[in-house]
Amino acid sequence: MDLSFTGRGMRVTQDIRMTAERKLAPLERLEPRTTRIEVELINEHHPRPDGLKRVEAALRIPRKTFRAEAEAEDVPTAIDRVKEKLERQLRDHHGRKRPWRRKRGLESALTHPEAEPSAEQEE
Repeated sequence: MDLSFTGRGMRVTQDIRMTAERKLAPLERLEPRTTRIEVELINEHHPRPDGLKRVEAALRIPRKTFRAEAEAEDVPTAIDRVKEKLERQLRDHHGRKRPWRRKRGLESALTHPEAEPSAEQEE
């Protein structure tokens, strides 16, 4: 899994990188096909003088991208919230997998004997 970080209005320190890697690692266990996680750290100035920290993340697997964003007073809390949102999306995605299609037609009738009425039931 490849983690990439982008900072807008703030510097991405080694401490933030290590925290994000540690907190986002369980997502790879949920979805082993994860190829890349892009994390963007944004310092919002306008809501308050000290500003809010916003974290946006995109988790990429083949043919699908999961996105989440969260705001908090500090970066580790925002990363926790993003992780929870991505985790929920991954769990929902695994629950929506389509089941194998049943065979229909003549082959189905021949392979499932319970579809034929037996002579014992008629008597």
